[in-house]
Amino acid sequence: MVHDSYGSRRGLTGLTLDVRAGEVFGFLGPNGAGKSTTIRLLLDLIRPTSGTATVLGLEPRADGLALRGRIGYLAGDFVCDGRQKVRSYLRFLAALRGGVPQQRVDDLADRLGLDQNAWIKKLSKGNRQKVGLVQAFMHRPELLVLDEPTSGLDPLVQQTFLDLVAEAAADGRTVFMSSHIMSEVEAVADRVGIIRDGRLVALDTVADLRAGAVRNIEVTFSAPVPRTAFAGLPGADRLCLDTAGTTLSGQVTGSPDALIKALAGYTVTGLRATEPALEELFHSYY
Repeated sequence: MVHDSYGSRRGLTGLTLDVRAGEVFGFLGPNGAGKSTTIRLLLDLIRPTSGTATVLGLEPRADGLALRGRIGYLAGDFVCDGRQKVRSYLRFLAALRGGVPQQRVDDLADRLGLDQNAWIKKLSKGNRQKVGLVQAFMHRPELLVLDEPTSGLDPLVQQTFLDLVAEAAADGRTVFMSSHIMSEVEAVADRVGIIRDGRLVALDTVADLRAGAVRNIEVTFSAPVPRTAFAGLPGADRLCLDTAGTTLSGQVTGSPDALIKALAGYTVTGLRATEPALEELFHSYY
């Protein structure tokens, strides 16, 4: 359990979190919720007011040097030296890593559409973010820690990034990815943690989070059905029939199984059920 304070303001309060080896973990929350603070604590860039953390079985404070060699990190406020060309900068970082095959760097740059001959100071925000992604992925780290990794990227490059995350996971590497973009986390995450005001308010798989979510339902019938036909169904207390008795609409919470079985007693001419996106689940905690 970790606590972290900034004077009278708490950054994290009683955060307990266990990320499993080999999984993609999505860490969700709006700006200011405590996502970046959590990451900085894990990397010993700041230290907790109380509590402890271990990363890859090591203590960030005592084993920082050994730990950083096994981690790929992209900061949410990633900056790089604008006086160099992209290729020179990445070669410098590769040398700090103990050497990375140039072909690996070239392949990543090509996939992301990054021009290595460009001067960093002339790059757009999106292209600087590509530099950050290359340096995080290039040495095939055991653990990738990515803070708002798609900031400034266009949709096509965002998809390439998601492919890189999926490939890392397929290689057995662990990915800890903070974001406020729900769709990208939903696409690749095994589990999701939602943080609000420095506290963890939800921790589960996307599927299990959905299992307790609200679905919008609309059903049409060939003939009017009794007003009491769906009264008392579990999770369907917000459903109602229209004045003609031929359209049932509203919301169902959790499993729609009881509703489906009740519908079987009538002739249904139309059925629409909206599967909740992770975005809707996220907002339900706020």
